[in-house]
Amino acid sequence: MQLLLVRHALPQRVHGRADIPTGPTVPAGTADPALTELGEQQARRLVAAVGPAVDGLYVSPMRRARATAAPLAEALGRDPEIVDDLREYDADSTHYIPVHDMAEYDPAAWDRIRAGLLPPDVDVAEFAGRVDAALERIVAAHPGRETVVVVAHAGVVNVWLARLIGIDRPLAFPLDYTGITRVLAGRDGRRSVRTVNEIAHVADLLGPTAGTVRARSGDHPG
Repeated sequence: MQLLLVRHALPQRVHGRADIPTGPTVPAGTADPALTELGEQQARRLVAAVGPAVDGLYVSPMRRARATAAPLAEALGRDPEIVDDLREYDADSTHYIPVHDMAEYDPAAWDRIRAGLLPPDVDVAEFAGRVDAALERIVAAHPGRETVVVVAHAGVVNVWLARLIGIDRPLAFPLDYTGITRVLAGRDGRRSVRTVNEIAHVADLLGPTAGTVRARSGDHPG
């Protein structure tokens, strides 16, 4: 089967810290942003990029992923299946900072991402393990030549790619908003990464959101 892993579209900046001066303030533990207007445009582009031949649609429970999948779900006439284990590593964070703001508002986190590392408080093995288990359950539910779309997060996609390719760095790949990564999953257990971060469908909608420092990491996982 073919698995299309999609990073969500551009979300709003949400802050729960006094040192981040702009964006809506929310109580601790509730930073789950909606999409920006630009993000909504990016999400609509996903419909044509994916096409109608979709046998399954799965999403992270986080708002930015569900909103990204919504136009595709409407076009397909099907409700996406929400998979809690596809939530991002920052699901309990008090803030969300898009990549083009990160170097200014959270330079320490930006430096770690440029190095390909998750935040120090994330249990990498636990996070990667639950993501792997969730995606393998999806693969098992769709044998044969089916095509399945999963809308989730850059961290989710990255840690699975790291396992499939056999690399240690959990955030190795720059992934743009609404970028598509394709993995072929065989019944014999083989997993082949065919493409990473296809963006032709949203290239004109990325602009400054595509990443402040492309040379190393590109986008902010999330």
